[in-house]
Amino acid sequence: MTGASALEAFEGQRERLFGIAYRMLGSATDADDVLQDAWLRWQGVELARVADPSAFLARTVTNLCLTALTSARARREVYVGPWLPEPVLTGSGPGADLGPLEDAVQRESVSFALLALLERLSPTERAAYVLREAFAYSPREVAELIGTSEANARQLHSRARRHVAGTPSQEVDPAHWQEVVVRFLGAARDGDLARLETLLAADVVARADGGGIVNAARRPVQGRENVARYVAGLVARFSEGLLPAFVEVNGAPAVAFTGGGDLRGVLVPRTDGERLTALDLVVNPEKLAYAEGQLSRIGGLSGLRG
Repeated sequence: MTGASALEAFEGQRERLFGIAYRMLGSATDADDVLQDAWLRWQGVELARVADPSAFLARTVTNLCLTALTSARARREVYVGPWLPEPVLTGSGPGADLGPLEDAVQRESVSFALLALLERLSPTERAAYVLREAFAYSPREVAELIGTSEANARQLHSRARRHVAGTPSQEVDPAHWQEVVVRFLGAARDGDLARLETLLAADVVARADGGGIVNAARRPVQGRENVARYVAGLVARFSEGLLPAFVEVNGAPAVAFTGGGDLRGVLVPRTDGERLTALDLVVNPEKLAYAEGQLSRIGGLSGLRG
């Protein structure tokens, strides 16, 4: 296999490899780093001895992710405030960075709700879950990819499924979702607490990921009244000059906030169909860098809408 064909083989698997790495790590930046390491390793391999490049690269990326998860878990133990995944723009505009998201199962595999739950798993449980659920590898293939027995791969997957059982569905009617969120943003802008409360579920939870870089609540805010006051105060202090735009993030509808040409925040609201049940806000600029790069490739939010 020549250098050109090696590059072609790698690029042909890039979408799948990035999808595996992102789902395992919850970080697009870390996933990019893993793919760079995988490419370096791929260049050092005697390619004529590789019978199945797809399996070889998937195994390489999986093992790099298992190593990365160990250090990532240590970093997250000292992370300032709630940890949320890095948002990745999806849909037709920015391209298929996470692979096809054509059905509910594929979209659920990258949802903020599921990725947050996957943080509870051991690295090998997470690998088994991602490979089986998102990429439909067989138990035998999972065992080969993570270096264990088929029986243990089945056990890892079973334990992981029990841990993430009951993940909130993100299937919503886009038009109705947008209507609820428009009313929510308007009430927040007006500081109308009573109207805000009517749009929030009683057990709503708001999380803001500033990573200690941007001022944000360091603990989740829970309950309709508390979240209403929190959101109204947040908007009063920080919304001047910010422009909201509807986007798709991780396969779900979301709101991007830009200011001065920069991406300043991404809000992923979840709804039960009538009221908002969760508000996940990412304002850590390090976590917005990947999505901002996506926007720059398509000419900003106007390019996304177009």
